[in-house]
Amino acid sequence: MSLYATRRRRNSLATTLAWGAAIFGLTWLLLILVALLYEGLRGLSPAVFTQTTPPPGSQGGLVNAIAGSLVMTVIGVAIGAPLGMLAGTYMAEYGRYSKLTAVVRFINDILLSAPSIVIGLFVYTLLVGPMGHFSGISGAVALALLVVPVVLRTTEDMLLLVPGSMREAAAALGAPRALVIGKVAYRAAKAGLVTGILLAVARVSGETAPLLFTALNNQFWSTDLNAPMASLPVVIFQFALSPYKDWQQLAWTGALLITLAVLALSITARALSAGRRKSK
Repeated sequence: MSLYATRRRRNSLATTLAWGAAIFGLTWLLLILVALLYEGLRGLSPAVFTQTTPPPGSQGGLVNAIAGSLVMTVIGVAIGAPLGMLAGTYMAEYGRYSKLTAVVRFINDILLSAPSIVIGLFVYTLLVGPMGHFSGISGAVALALLVVPVVLRTTEDMLLLVPGSMREAAAALGAPRALVIGKVAYRAAKAGLVTGILLAVARVSGETAPLLFTALNNQFWSTDLNAPMASLPVVIFQFALSPYKDWQQLAWTGALLITLAVLALSITARALSAGRRKSK
């Protein structure tokens, strides 16, 4: 009886600690969201989407930073997503049991958890130094390097979930292996593959450190990939540290826009994943 009572007490203590930890984390998350909504919504206006970043004491918006972020993110995903999908396809379909796959998976896990500032410093050494100036294309390459490990891991995991019997059935009909992968495996894992790309976009949307080393910033409207380019994370970083109230307000509004964009991508990814599970 005493052993039973001891176990009950331990179970109650563990449950209480778990609930306390969950409430502690959720409380801080809610406080951050409330502060973000309160401060960000105050500066939200049409000018944010139509005017460029202003000098101190003047009215302006974030349109050049929004455009710069979109350009570099799209190019970064366009470069990184195909590379990640091809590598993930090799690991799941061609080299599933090879030693090379194990090595690539290990290196990819390291790259997946590597600090983004290291990626920025690497691209700075690789591109910015030889070019002699910061540029939008350097920022896009840095984001692409962050996209690759996310898409690679997701692609491998999703393709491994496709039953082998589906591939065998297609192969029995005489379909070549490339056609089996493209028409059967990819189609079965389509929702998961799209989810991986969306998660990668969400990951790079708020990255600041690699862009500080590569694209830097631009006070004016510019879509020239060979010149410094503005981006929302860098503008938020610089404006939030400034002593000017109007810049700080724009930083809060920019942070709100990024949060809403990442939230929308996360909800879309989860909706696709839920739809995939229901379809099984």
